[in-house]
This record gives sequence, structure tokens and C-alpha cells, in this order.
Amino acid sequence: MDSWWNKTPITHVLVALFGMGSWVSVNSLWVELPVVVSVLPERWNLPAYLSLLVAFGNIGPVSMSLMHHFAPGRINERLVIHVIQALAVLASAFLAMFWFREVSVLGEMHSVPYLLLAFVLALVCCTSNVTFLPYMYRYPPEFIRTFFVGQGLSALFPCVVALGQGVGKLECLNSTAANGTLKPHYLKENFPAQNFFWFMFVMLGISGLSFLALTVRGTADPAAPDFQLPDVPVKGDTEERSPLQNGGMAVTDNQVAVVNPVPEGTFWTPNNIYLLVLLGVSNALSNGVLPSVQSFSCLPYGTMTYHLSVVLGNIANPLACFVAMFVLCRSSIGLGVLAAVGGLFPIYLLVLAALSPCPPLLGSTSGIVLVVTSWIIFTGTFSYLKVAIGSLLHEVGHAALLWCGVFIQAGSLIGALSMFPLVSVYHVFQKGRDCVDSCA
Repeated sequence: MDSWWNKTPITHVLVALFGMGSWVSVNSLWVELPVVVSVLPERWNLPAYLSLLVAFGNIGPVSMSLMHHFAPGRINERLVIHVIQALAVLASAFLAMFWFREVSVLGEMHSVPYLLLAFVLALVCCTSNVTFLPYMYRYPPEFIRTFFVGQGLSALFPCVVALGQGVGKLECLNSTAANGTLKPHYLKENFPAQNFFWFMFVMLGISGLSFLALTVRGTADPAAPDFQLPDVPVKGDTEERSPLQNGGMAVTDNQVAVVNPVPEGTFWTPNNIYLLVLLGVSNALSNGVLPSVQSFSCLPYGTMTYHLSVVLGNIANPLACFVAMFVLCRSSIGLGVLAAVGGLFPIYLLVLAALSPCPPLLGSTSGIVLVVTSWIIFTGTFSYLKVAIGSLLHEVGHAALLWCGVFIQAGSLIGALSMFPLVSVYHVFQKGRDCVDSCA
């Protein structure tokens, strides 16, 4: 008789906590931006720097993809995951201690420790998409959605802590000068950024321990009667068919090779290519383009608007993943329509950023509601797309999940690289100043 330790609900919890560690570090960096952006010398350009560092983190998945191509079946995914999780824990500890240090580079002050450690954490997060996702092929398909829920928690938990921290609050006080101007007075947070980064360290540690627990639990016996080869799909059958029927237990590496349901040569079908391209475009917007200009689209309406957009947008992420666990769109056309409708909101946000520091409805409640709502719907819609496409590709095979991670990272890379010169080199997007009416 199996103990409670081997029960399926425990597996779901461990998988969710494991998935949480995949992006909790980068999500924490984004959530804490309203605090550090007013301290570090890069100021409003810091989001563009962070997006670029996340893009450079794709060195990790590119290296992993090349290793999978030239040495197929020789990579110990468990060992790689353990190594990158340990690296993330170590980098987060150093970040908590040295994030505020500045270094002179070519006569200008830059937050080199913060940027360097952010790159290390981005490298780990990007590599997780081509290691964590393929590893999840060992589990039945419902666990891939649990994994994405965990990725959503990687945004939710930092947001909850940020709410308790009370970031982004300021008051405009009368200046001592007689000209009636106002000066910004930034309210002190309930606890400093250093404590927030220590919280990130704890979350990464919990994720690492959860994966360790998954690996030490018993795996399925290759001769067990409940291990089944993939069934032949029956036309009209709407139920998901899993090649891995082990309750909540993972299968072995040999079983993964046996049950790969689609020969490698038949993977690149028009429908699979369409899903991968749709996944890449959606991640280019959600992980590269829009985060680079979030400060420009929100800060003209106030720091609290920026804070609400970051926090509530990230809360929409796990909620959308949770919805996908019960209502999963399996139609490629339906996913395309959803992407097209959801694409209206990033267009609106890009227009706001381009019109910064004087966007429409400035100074009105309706303007604030529109920008915050747009960020919530945009984040939720594209989070749902990622889960739905990931679930469909899980049914194709182990290699499909590898390519799923590759396209997620490729889209993020293209999006970030396309925005960095516009933001930090050509200064297409203009910033305003707190408590100064730049549109008078």
C-alpha cells in the first residue's frame, strides 16, 4: 500500500513548487523594480537592461539544445536541474547582499553587481525552459498544467510580498522655493529590497528541495502492469490520452524513450509549427517587448499605477494557468483567435508608452483603470496561451516539450533585443519626472 508520500495530490504540490522555481527569480526582479528603479543609477532604463539580460540568458537554452542535438540521450536532465537550481540559490544570496553596490564604468556609475547577478538568475530561468519542461514528460499530461500553475506562483508569491512591502508610494510636497513647485517625497517601504531578495532565496530553496523530493520518491517499475504504451487515438474521443499512466509517479528515462509517441521525422507538421510560432510570438510580447516599456506605459499615471500593473498582472498569470487546468482550448483556430483578440491590449500599451510622458486620459481615474486592466488581460491571455500550447505539445512527445522551451526563449530573445535599442539607444520612449507636470 502506498503511503501518503506517494499520493497523487502530493505529487501535484511538489510539481507546482518545482515549477515555481523556474521563473521566481526573474519575476521577483520585475516585481521589485518599482523599488530599485529609484535607487540604482539606470533609473527608468533599468527595465530595458533587465529585458536584455534575460535575452542574453538564452545562452543557456541554446547550449542545451545543441547538446541535445549532438549528444541525444546522453544528458542527465536531473543533474543539470540540480546544478542550475543550486546556482540560482547561490546567486540570490549574493544579490541580497550586494544589489545596491555601484561601480564606475567608463566614467559613469552602473549597478554592476545587480546586473551581473540578474544575468546569472536569467541564465538559470531561461535554461529551465529546456530542462524543466522536457523533464515533465515523465508525468501524465495533467501535471504539465500543474507545472505551469507553479510557474504562475513564481509571479504570485513575489507579488503578495510586494503588496506587504508597500512599494511605489510617494507624496508630492511643496518645495521650499517660492515658485510653488512640488518635489517628490518617496515613502519608505515596510521592509527593504534586501529582505525581498532574501525571500526570493527562500523560494528558490523550497523549489530545489521539492525537486529533490520528486527525484527520491519511487519511480514506476518498468514491468508494472499500469505502464502502458500510447493508445491509437480514436476519432471523436475528447479525452486526453497519456502515454504515461503511473498515477502521480514519474517514469524512468528508458520508459520516456519507449513511449515517445511521435517519430522524430513526423514532428514538424504544419499544425505543430503553427503552435510553436504562436508560442514564440506570444512570449516575444509577454517576456520581451512589453516588459521593456512597462515603466513608460504606467509611470506617467503614477508610481502606484505602475505597482498595480506589475502586481495584478502577475496575479493574472497563475489564475489563467489554473483556469487552463479545467477549461483547455484544443482548437488551433481558437488559440489563434484568442491571440488576435488578446493582441489588442499590448498594442494599446505600446501606444501609451510611445506617447509617454503625456498619454491619453492622464490625470483621470479612467486612464489608470484602462492601463491596469490592459496589463491584467494581456498577461492572463498570453499565460493561458502558453499553458494550452504546452499541454498540446506534451501529447506529441518529449522532443516537442524541448522545442516548446526553445521557442519560448527564442521569442523572448527576439522581443527583448528588438526593444533595447529603441529604449536605451535611440530613446524613442520619453520619461517624465515625478511631481512635475511635463504636459502643461
